[in-house]
Amino acid sequence: MNSVAPPVLPEPVPTVERTLRRLFLTLFLRGRGSRGLKKSTAPTSIANKLALTLLFYALFGCMALFFVNQDTFALSIYLSGMTFAFLGMFVASSAGEILFNKEEGDILLHRPVTPRMLLWTKVRVLVEVSLWLAGAFNLAGLVGGTFFGHGNWLFLPVHIVSVVLEALLCTGSVVLVYQLCLRWFGRERLDGLMTTAQVGMTIMVVLSGQILPRVMFKLDHILKPNEGAWWISLLPPAWFAGFDDAFAGSGASHSWLLAGLAVAMTAVVLWLAFGRLAGVYGAGLQALNESVSGGSKAARRRRWLPALVQLPPLCWWNRHPVARASFVLTSAYMLRDRDVKLRLYPGLAPMLIFPFIVIFQGRGQGGGGMGDFGVGLAGAYLGLVPLLGMGILQYSQQWQATDVFRSAPITGPAQVCHGARRAVLFFLTFPLLLVFAALAYFLGRDWSQLELLLPGIIVLPVYALVPSCLDGAVPLSKPTEAAKSAGRGLWTMGVMFISMALGGLAAYAHHQGWFWPMMAGEFTLALLVYVALRHSLSLLKWESAE
Repeated sequence: MNSVAPPVLPEPVPTVERTLRRLFLTLFLRGRGSRGLKKSTAPTSIANKLALTLLFYALFGCMALFFVNQDTFALSIYLSGMTFAFLGMFVASSAGEILFNKEEGDILLHRPVTPRMLLWTKVRVLVEVSLWLAGAFNLAGLVGGTFFGHGNWLFLPVHIVSVVLEALLCTGSVVLVYQLCLRWFGRERLDGLMTTAQVGMTIMVVLSGQILPRVMFKLDHILKPNEGAWWISLLPPAWFAGFDDAFAGSGASHSWLLAGLAVAMTAVVLWLAFGRLAGVYGAGLQALNESVSGGSKAARRRRWLPALVQLPPLCWWNRHPVARASFVLTSAYMLRDRDVKLRLYPGLAPMLIFPFIVIFQGRGQGGGGMGDFGVGLAGAYLGLVPLLGMGILQYSQQWQATDVFRSAPITGPAQVCHGARRAVLFFLTFPLLLVFAALAYFLGRDWSQLELLLPGIIVLPVYALVPSCLDGAVPLSKPTEAAKSAGRGLWTMGVMFISMALGGLAAYAHHQGWFWPMMAGEFTLALLVYVALRHSLSLLKWESAE
């Protein structure tokens, strides 16, 4: 008797939400461009994509072990503050690229995909990556808070919940700010307001994450919110530290109050961002694809860049016609292009906050000590602006247009990179130099402290050349990848350590009386490296387009 084969059941059709989530996660992992992409080497998971970044975050998180002998609130203040800063930097710098992409509107908006569904799917990917980064940073703190010092087994699950709430609050806050900009100001002012909102959110989260631990650990004991410092309760990291302390620590009344604020504020932000205002998101995507006529007034504004580059000293600085054209092109993108502005300014903002904090901490200390270190650190961070700026300016949504560089009668990208480097120095670095100098003078009232800016100024030309020589950073020539924003967190921490070392060395040399010999040595070394890098850049050829 013949047996009847069982019927083959069809595979279940994936839901729209699952398909969208897989789509945006793939875009995050592999980028939006196909040039240079190989299926065999493409990352298949977040851990695979961000392995080096996660390792660095985990190593940096080991600093939490210094606080394991403190109580739960003190340990959580450090963990929550730094986590809030790192997550805020990532979300604020990535949200613009992920949430608002013009090409997606032509593909998705005519399909049965609601704005709320699209928004939730993108935010889910943001939260997933944020939790990977937060988990790597908090790993050592979780182990220390559970098994060492005042260890409590409840700390492990409680702190995991607080980190998840923190990631949701960071993501929801950024999304909420964008939607309010769309609702209140409309399409005409959307591009500029999104950049301003993103930079503002970056500054707020970094300040919240940096100021609170410094204030709490500045005194001879750990300051508590109920000791007269009522304003601590206004900072989000204190809410999540109170959440940990309420459930896994002292259980004090003020900790329960902070825990309630953590849950309530997270719920309110999520309700507003993904409930009440979710419909605005779809209107915003449609508005981005609409062209808005700027009229003759906007055309007149566009002509000032070519006129400016013809005037001294820029005409002396950009004698080569290719460098001059690259200067104008890069400047126009930095000042006008929404996509470039959403990556460039939020990417630089965290680097420029820390020097301000240190300078203000050294106020009134006069020469030496934290005052000298703060000015020296500001100068060192100033030198890193062109380094990060040139790295970020490699990417553009119009990267295919840079193939015209290869068709031009130039043998390599040297002059194109020189023009872009000078645009970054002129429009970003020099204004910041004036701001730091004015701040250092008005807070210290000592001209001698301005000498401490020199170590950073001397290495400016070297830092600006490094991306072009080592990474082939031709401006606007690579496709935009959301994962680059997460990778910038690794760059940020690395250059922070370099800047702190240079600022500390300059302050120590100034205090010991051998500052100028140090300057002579640094200038000689920087000059040799600069000449070598320029020669190396002049020998570069165009990479293959395949």
